[in-house]
Amino acid sequence: MADKKRSPVAEAGLVGICAIWGLTFVMVQDAVRLIPVTTFLAYRFVPAGLIVSAIVWPSLRQLGVAGVRAGVVMGAFLTGGYFFQTLGLERTSAANAGFITGLFVVLTPLFGAVLLRQQPGRAAWIAAGLSALGMYLLSGAGGEGAQFVGDALVFLCACSFSFHILATDRAIERHHLGALLAVQLAVTGAFSLVLATVQGDLVMPRSSTVWSALVVTSLFASALGFFVQAYAQRHASPARTALILTSEPVFAGLFAYLLQGDTLSAWSWAGAALIMFAILTVEMVPRLRVDQPLPER
Repeated sequence: MADKKRSPVAEAGLVGICAIWGLTFVMVQDAVRLIPVTTFLAYRFVPAGLIVSAIVWPSLRQLGVAGVRAGVVMGAFLTGGYFFQTLGLERTSAANAGFITGLFVVLTPLFGAVLLRQQPGRAAWIAAGLSALGMYLLSGAGGEGAQFVGDALVFLCACSFSFHILATDRAIERHHLGALLAVQLAVTGAFSLVLATVQGDLVMPRSSTVWSALVVTSLFASALGFFVQAYAQRHASPARTALILTSEPVFAGLFAYLLQGDTLSAWSWAGAALIMFAILTVEMVPRLRVDQPLPER
């Protein structure tokens, strides 16, 4: 297949979305200090699901029972990913959460090998080993300030995102991607809304911190982010798109430093560097990649 013609506009838009995704780690961490996690997720994903549903309504109407079932499965993994990530942000730093979330890139080919008998190659296993060592160092095991519980929750988030990609791999062969996105966003929003109601946590946000986080995560990171990513993938090669997407954890660390004053120890910097090297290894070696859309932010 011929290489796609590069589009500076598409690539710049994708870099912008990666910056927004990186910023959301800080904004969500600040918001969930003021509002229950389930309530925040409900207010984030219900509007995002409605917006995307309105945009892809013709395709959504034609999705069919099998497509809805596939979207629900994808939504279950997406829900798990965001619940673990948001709960983890209550207990670890935004920088740690950003780098550990990025491990789904490394985990996806490994889970594909175990569950779907895909062949990721030796380099994928080496990358997994490097990322495991990186997470050990990033979590503070080599120095001070261990945040094991929060980091472990975010690692479960990365696992959930990996399963989401593998589920997407099968579903998009038969169903419209935009319609599947609408279903899974609706699943996450509906589950969060019901759980928040049952727990008695459904309260109206009263802080500008929460409202700004909801606007950015719902409208820009989730709804707009998906369409920008899809547009970029039509105008850039998969390798180039993937390389740009690896900037998300870097942006997360940058905004954590600029907005919250988060700093990493020497051990943590070494861990972050190992994780980024592992992610880049998987992304830059074509046979290791699972070329599917990344989880909607």
